[in-house]
Amino acid sequence: KQWYQRRVRGDEVEVPDEIAEKIKNLEKQGYGNLPICMAKTHLSLSCDVNKKGAPTGFKVPIQDVRLSAGAGFVYPLAGTISTMPGLPTRPAFYNIDVNTETGDITGLF
Repeated sequence: KQWYQRRVRGDEVEVPDEIAEKIKNLEKQGYGNLPICMAKTHLSLSCDVNKKGAPTGFKVPIQDVRLSAGAGFVYPLAGTISTMPGLPTRPAFYNIDVNTETGDITGLF
């Protein structure tokens, strides 16, 4: 809440009870000191795409909170937002090959 009020002038952060419980569990597991990376729409400082520019006096609904332990941060999902899945440690192109004699491609599926 403090971050949002200081950085983007939002009035209130709405955290449902089940999300607050997830945050408490993350803190108990030792992740309470990780940096926070807010996941929200890029179209507005608020979570409402219709509020352009630098609006003030808005509420920020937190829909979920997730941990990226390997990357070392926690990210709350503010408003309706889709996230991308993580990438594998070995890129799929290592498994693709082209037979130069026949033109057959293997390893795509």
